Amino acid sequence: MLFSSIPGLTEVKEKIIQAVKNNHLAHALLFHGPEGSANLKMALALATYLHCQNPKDDDSCGECPSCQKMAKLVHPDMNFAVPVPGEGKEDKEEKKKLDPVAAFRSFAIQNGYGNISDWVYQNDFEKKQLNISKSAARQLIKTLSLKSFEGGFKIMLIWAPEFMNAASANSLLKILEEPPEKTVFLLVTSQPEQLLTTILSRTQKVMVRAFTDQEIMDHLVAEEMSSREGAVQIAPLADGNLREAYRMIDQVADENTVLIRDWFRACFQIDINQIFGFVESFSIRDKEAQKSLLLTGINVLREVMLDKAQVVNLMRSADTDRDFIHKLGSHVLDGDKLSRIYEILNLAYYHLERNANMKIMFADLSFQIARVMKPKQTAS
Repeated sequence: MLFSSIPGLTEVKEKIIQAVKNNHLAHALLFHGPEGSANLKMALALATYLHCQNPKDDDSCGECPSCQKMAKLVHPDMNFAVPVPGEGKEDKEEKKKLDPVAAFRSFAIQNGYGNISDWVYQNDFEKKQLNISKSAARQLIKTLSLKSFEGGFKIMLIWAPEFMNAASANSLLKILEEPPEKTVFLLVTSQPEQLLTTILSRTQKVMVRAFTDQEIMDHLVAEEMSSREGAVQIAPLADGNLREAYRMIDQVADENTVLIRDWFRACFQIDINQIFGFVESFSIRDKEAQKSLLLTGINVLREVMLDKAQVVNLMRSADTDRDFIHKLGSHVLDGDKLSRIYEILNLAYYHLERNANMKIMFADLSFQIARVMKPKQTAS
């Protein structure tokens, strides 16, 4: 896992590498950033750099035995603590079937921008209470009390430390404050506000910002995951979240904005046949495609707001969509209508996440939009 595998974020990488070179690296670091950021991958890139036998000025060599082991996350001095089902009888049976470290290695390599939901679905943990238990914390301390296998750093990466309960977190306080020599803790989270203050106070914070639209676009094109046109559509919708960008690659096509345009037009004209045609078309799509469509609608409204405010430099829509966006704002939607439809689409997205009936939801959504778009009656 190399720094070069992470798109952009040059300033974060340089700050971390300089801390290592200047011997200013803290023994406990908290990598925190929004969902879909490179917080996990950045922590793993640092771990690779610390283990690398021939580090370069700006990255690990990627070729030495240590780098080869880190590429598979099987370096003997690289340890992990992750949330797993609790201590109930059924959960203990579940644990016997699962090697959490092996499962997390696979997760981190294949889904480095994933979140806790992805971890849950990958391991069939639905309806299970996850935590990092006190017994897991004790095992962590025991592991770090042993000598390094290869004579270098011993690294403990704790992913989603917010799942530590008070007992497990408190049992780690002493070793976090006074770790064994050449021991580094890497805590990785998207929810630092949920950590105990006592844990936060013992770590050095490394803020991993969200990706810019340009970083996402360049990455998707460079990795041949999307055409330039597709990347232009995806990046604004992803809003800095590379996890969402990946999920939308197969879902967001260039015609999404055209679909929104034609759907809004049918709603404005209250064309019942067209509206129900769209409802039928939308409802048979899979959930991710439906979410992408609603996000496109929300993004179109954002663009309309910017166009009306004449802040064109902040607009992220493709040039081919600008005429539709301008006409929508100048002829159909005033500020009040924009706000109301924005709220309606966000509420629909909320219900979609909670498995609403698709046909009913899209039909209701369409007629709500139609009512908002209806021209105001002028007094005679």
